[in-house]
Order: sequence, then C-alpha cells, then structure tokens
Amino acid sequence: MEKEELYLINDLQFSYKAGKQEIPALRGLSLSIPTSSFVTFTGPSGSGKSTFLHLLGLIEPVQEGKLLFRGEDMGEMNEKQMNRIRKYHIGFIFQQFHLIPVLSIEENVMYFLLSQGLKKEEARERALAALNDVGIADQAKKRPSELSGGQKQRVAIARAVAKNPDVIIADEPTASLDQRTGEGIVELLQKLVSERGCSMIISTHDPMVEKHSEMNFHIQDGQIV
Repeated sequence: MEKEELYLINDLQFSYKAGKQEIPALRGLSLSIPTSSFVTFTGPSGSGKSTFLHLLGLIEPVQEGKLLFRGEDMGEMNEKQMNRIRKYHIGFIFQQFHLIPVLSIEENVMYFLLSQGLKKEEARERALAALNDVGIADQAKKRPSELSGGQKQRVAIARAVAKNPDVIIADEPTASLDQRTGEGIVELLQKLVSERGCSMIISTHDPMVEKHSEMNFHIQDGQIV
C-alpha cells in the first residue's frame, strides 16, 4: 500500500542576513517525504542540512517556496497554528541532548507532556511507556548526570516519542556517541518507526546512519544533488 505524504516541499529557499548581505542557505529544494518512513539527509558542514531541518520543525520561517505538512501550508500559518504543530505533531532529538539537569529522567520526559495539558498521571504513564520503549525505564528516578551519553540520548528519544508525534526530527543524533552506541540508537529509531508509525528525519555525517535509511538525500551548497 502506498504511503501518505507527510511533507511536500517545492522550490524551498532560505537566506540568512549578515548586515546588509544575504547569505543563501537553501537554493530551491524540492522533494516529498512519506509517512512512516526513515529518511536521512547527508552533506558537508554548511551545506544547509540543519537549516532545512529547522524549517521542517518550524524553528525557522518559510521565506520562499512551498512547505506543506499533511497538506497544510506551513508558510501561511500564524504563530498559534505553528505552535500547535510543534507541540503535538513534531518531536525533536538534538545532538547535545538538552536534558534539564535538576529533573529526574521521568520528569524530563513528562515536562513537555504537561505543557500539552495532560494530567500528571497520564503524563507519567506516557513517560514511563516511552522510557520502556527505549529500554531505560529502570533509570527513571535518576538525574541526567548519573547517565552515560548513550543513556542520555535514549532519554531524549523517549521525550520525543512520548508526544506521539507524526514525525521526529533528529540533528546529528549519533555525533557525540561511540560507533557501537550510535548503532544501537539508530536500530532503536528504526524500531520506533515500525512500531509507532511515525516518520524519522535525520541529518547526519555518519555513513552508518545513512546505511539504515529507506531514503537518503544528499545536500550540497543548499541543493539536493
């Protein structure tokens, strides 16, 4: 059965301003990303990968071109509409984990669920289910400082997964991990795609991550090559 379209991107362009000068980061990207897919974006540093992910995640605004999410034009959304998409439909995994050091692992995962308006008990249940999915539920009461790098990344994944998003966007999720730990993380992400039905969109320099993807797009100088 053919997959539905998650993102449709047409002639997407983006520039940063440096004084009076405009520096192009994306130069006319066009592609389609289906639902329930594992997609990677590769390319050298400065090629536009992170900028592209920021646009997909509504961290940066659409300047030129079309970016549709489940048929909705993200360039036409107001801040309230964009916040709804970010809060309920998109999960993020960052290279540096961004865990809150004074909170327990369980509380870190619950934090954004509570901001969605979930009651505390439901947020706790979803957090523990997500921690169980990533194999770290037994560490729920520990603080981030007590965990290894691989364990912290599993917590970051659980935090994204607990939202039950349509897509998880990950920027270099294995960059700070050793190869063996990184491969375990990628296999876990693949498992979550198949079991939970969300899409995984990853920017990476790691050939091991690319090897696991269903679709890979190579970006160079802001264009897909």
